[in-house]
Amino acid sequence: MINESQKVPLNELSLRMRRFKNEMSKAHPDWEIVIIFSKINLYYFTGTMQEGMLLIPREEDEILWVRRSFDRAVDESLFPQIRPMESYRDVVGTIKLPETCYIEAEIIPIAFLQRFQRYFPFKNIKSCDKQINKVRSVKSSYELSLMELSGAKHRYVMEECVPGILTKGMNEVEFVTELYTLMVKEGHHGVARFAMFETDIGIGQVGFGDSSIYPAFFNGPGGNRGLSPAVPFMGRRDRKLEKGDLVFVDAAFGVDGYHTDKTMTYMFGRPLPDSAISKHKKCLEIQNRIARLLKPGNIPADIYKTVMDNLDPELADNFMGYKNRKVKFLGHGIGLHIDEYPVIAEGFTEPLELGMTIAVEPKVGIEGIGMVGVENTFLVTEEGGRCITGDNPGLIGVY
Repeated sequence: MINESQKVPLNELSLRMRRFKNEMSKAHPDWEIVIIFSKINLYYFTGTMQEGMLLIPREEDEILWVRRSFDRAVDESLFPQIRPMESYRDVVGTIKLPETCYIEAEIIPIAFLQRFQRYFPFKNIKSCDKQINKVRSVKSSYELSLMELSGAKHRYVMEECVPGILTKGMNEVEFVTELYTLMVKEGHHGVARFAMFETDIGIGQVGFGDSSIYPAFFNGPGGNRGLSPAVPFMGRRDRKLEKGDLVFVDAAFGVDGYHTDKTMTYMFGRPLPDSAISKHKKCLEIQNRIARLLKPGNIPADIYKTVMDNLDPELADNFMGYKNRKVKFLGHGIGLHIDEYPVIAEGFTEPLELGMTIAVEPKVGIEGIGMVGVENTFLVTEEGGRCITGDNPGLIGVY
């Protein structure tokens, strides 16, 4: 039996469903049915992530149909209507098919959809991704309690424990292994989940020296050399920690599905050059400036433009990346996925809301040294962003 404290409360599930249906009605006044397939969204709405589908009719009760495992779903979920199915045939006769069905168009593969439509021949298939993302972006007190716990553990590991495991001569893989072990011992749920298509990244981006500005397949400002072309993350076995190295750690932590994101930097053996320290401090100032703007009603695109239009010339060349590998955002929503709505970037013109959680990450690459800068997770409040992952300025000296 699952620990009762880990079950998502029924009132929480009911609130999420009401908010989603309201959002659907605002965006699509004539909607009749939504069907959810992806495991993370199934967990969000039902408290379990089994193989199956969630039917959300506009006027009738929602039903979670489970292929595998029905017994587990019943054990761990408080969702009112859970039924077993062997195949889609078991469900076809239970609902009246409207012309249009809304699904997670950003997630569902074409072949999967084609198999589904053999039994459910909807005339029109439309997306409900934006409505799901908007509902998930505003965290409840239940969700925030998990993120606050994750943030506290995250701060402890990155600010207090990492300096003690950095040892001269250890390679990047040895460091990542020790870091992951430490994180899990402290309560990390063991995975780093991204919504981005086919994004595997282990615990994050970790590198010694200029490994942290090596070209990366991942859409972030930092880099990582990786184990091999087949596994382009984790780190190198032949890159060993030496005196004078910058250590860059951009790692997610998570508790019961909910992540926080944090980047810490360390100076091993001796301080970095003054010019690098200066650039790092300017990134810290940008983080704090953005944090002050994380208030309900402010527009993410305006925040981005304000920062970029007033960027210190010292940062201009390699801000948010290195050379031709710069990203065009300053932060991102976070929760069940590390990369959630909204993004502090152009095009995001809907106002921030109370309860949103944003990871802010101004960084700059430096030739021959690596990626300096900072990242922390903030809660949007009336007074501005409240950091839940600690306030250490980074570039911790390990001498």
